[in-house]
Amino acid sequence: MLQFRLKPVRAFAAKPSPLVAFVTVIVIGVVGFYSLHFPFRSATSLDASRFGHVFLSSSSNATISNYLRALTLHPHLAGTKPASLTARYVLNHFTALGLRTSTAKHRVLLSYPLRSSLSAHFGDGSSLEFQLGEGEGDGEVVAPYHAYSPSGSAWAAAVFVNYGREEDFRLLAAAGVKVAGCVAVARSDGGLGRGAVVEAAERHGAAAVMVFREGDTWPRGFERGYVMRGGIGDPLSPGWGGVDGGESLGLDDSEVLRRFPKIPSMPLSFEAAERILASLGGAPLPLDWRGTLKSSKVTNVGPGPTILNFTYEGEMKMATIENVFAIIKGREESDRYVLLGNHRDAWTYGAVDPNSGSAALLDIARRYAILLRMGWTPRRTIVLCSWDAEEFGMIGSTEWVEQNLVNLGSKAVAYLNVDCAVQGPGLFAGSTPQLDDLLLDIIKEVKDPDSDEGTTIYQNWAAGGGKSNIQRLSRVDSDFVPFVQHAGVPSIDMYYGKDYPVYHTAFDSYNWMTEFGDPFFLRHVAVSGIWGLLALRLADDSIIPFNYVSYADQLQVYNDILSNLLDKQISLHPLTASIQEFASAAKEANEESKKLRLQENKDDFVDMKIRALNDRLMLTEKGFLDVDGLPGRKWFKHLVFGPTRDHESKLDFFPGIADSMSEMFKMSEKERLAAIQHELWRVVRAIQRAASALRGDLA
Repeated sequence: MLQFRLKPVRAFAAKPSPLVAFVTVIVIGVVGFYSLHFPFRSATSLDASRFGHVFLSSSSNATISNYLRALTLHPHLAGTKPASLTARYVLNHFTALGLRTSTAKHRVLLSYPLRSSLSAHFGDGSSLEFQLGEGEGDGEVVAPYHAYSPSGSAWAAAVFVNYGREEDFRLLAAAGVKVAGCVAVARSDGGLGRGAVVEAAERHGAAAVMVFREGDTWPRGFERGYVMRGGIGDPLSPGWGGVDGGESLGLDDSEVLRRFPKIPSMPLSFEAAERILASLGGAPLPLDWRGTLKSSKVTNVGPGPTILNFTYEGEMKMATIENVFAIIKGREESDRYVLLGNHRDAWTYGAVDPNSGSAALLDIARRYAILLRMGWTPRRTIVLCSWDAEEFGMIGSTEWVEQNLVNLGSKAVAYLNVDCAVQGPGLFAGSTPQLDDLLLDIIKEVKDPDSDEGTTIYQNWAAGGGKSNIQRLSRVDSDFVPFVQHAGVPSIDMYYGKDYPVYHTAFDSYNWMTEFGDPFFLRHVAVSGIWGLLALRLADDSIIPFNYVSYADQLQVYNDILSNLLDKQISLHPLTASIQEFASAAKEANEESKKLRLQENKDDFVDMKIRALNDRLMLTEKGFLDVDGLPGRKWFKHLVFGPTRDHESKLDFFPGIADSMSEMFKMSEKERLAAIQHELWRVVRAIQRAASALRGDLA
């Protein structure tokens, strides 16, 4: 409801002069315009701490458990009927709570298996046909496959390539092991994504690739996943939202073809992989690999004598995916958005990935509905986002971000992502640095689910390193990617547990969660508490709680690392100067924030000043974007956080600089130095743009 507060105008006994009447009309008009566009805060927004307490106290582990049970009754792979039914469940939940809802459908290219087979023919003349599946789900669970793998077959010797890194292939070459023409068998937990493993094997001439995940607890699990490369989102609409009737590239387009591997691949269970690898002869296992293998049965790398007979047939087809939203419209700044997002689709039942996060999102919606009934309305609009087709390459969120890029660029305050809310013990979180302090403030209010009663998450975090625990968002593995790396929206990503053994397998079920992951659902309660409180602060604080001094500190750390890595011929002085400029702007913004908080309710125009400061705080992250994007990967616009082309790069920041450093073997020394210096200058200009945006100055 709009609030008006007009200063009383003195009554005149006699008819006022034309000048006085004119001034009176102007005063009333200005105050009315001011009140309409910058209304004063009502009592409810001043009682944020009370609503925060109610939000925390209304948590329910039993309710979250019920949500998760309902979400995981059936597998719900994106683009299938069960996935559509899951979307209806989420939509109906939001609607039943009285929340305004909407959906966004996209037509995108997805990939499904038709049939596959694998048999091993051993040196002693025996053979074994492998069962490709966990035997769970009575046929509901999709067969193990790699989405976007081409159809194909191979009858060739098996060779073990460890993690499939370049250093692994160099070790094999030094031992005289030839990979070309063989079926490469690789383990997936060496830091490379499965797509990068397949790409490297293809580059070294392998005929096909088998990828397994090590594990003694769940040896029969097959880790499904996608192997599309070169970016995220729908491959037929790179850079724009794929919608029915909109532009779509053809499958034979050269840009599309570059996204797909040329050789077939599929996941293996640890049980099947161990059986194959234990039968290999040839060169002995390199010393560097022996200490990390979980199987003592593997002693040689091949090739052969075991021959693998592998066939995979799949199909790529257009499918409709659906993002579901609940919107809580802001009272005073309805055109500013705080977004909470989690994907809904799963390879199988998805109890951990992603529906532990989905259940937490549904519970946040329930608790927000309680606050609304108590009279709370956020200052800014809150949007709860349930994404589709994340497992195929963050497709649902990416298509939506691309379609809403302009509005997100000017109106999104922050994006808060939770994918796998609970994998095990221990909170892990990543953020763009201006959100560090807010994250630390919030975890001071939430009980640690794995500690004695009364202990907060922050207390354990502080003992283990404090702010240094916070990761950065250069990874390409969840729905924060389009927000940070394409749209420049400040973001947080968080989850409980570093890893879990049933990842992307048919064993990722409600029963696994109740027995191993979070039997009492207390970690779910903790994640939903942090997630919901973060959104409340970002939506309700009069001044957006960003601290760019943390960002400047992080940039300085990166500068110091580079100074130890780069050739002394490359000058870091411009980078150092730009970071100092940004740090100065950050300190000025903090001082301005403090002054404005003291002036609230005292200065009639303070809301206009706060609005202007908030606009600058929101815009600053966009300064780190570059219109040309990263070299050869123009979709990735962020010059501070983003993936490197070299999957084995030691740098997880300044991706353009990291790429130019990795190209050292492909160009002359002079060209290499020039390329690095150019990328440094691009980062310098980005930091200067961000500093200028934070100050609100024109250059």
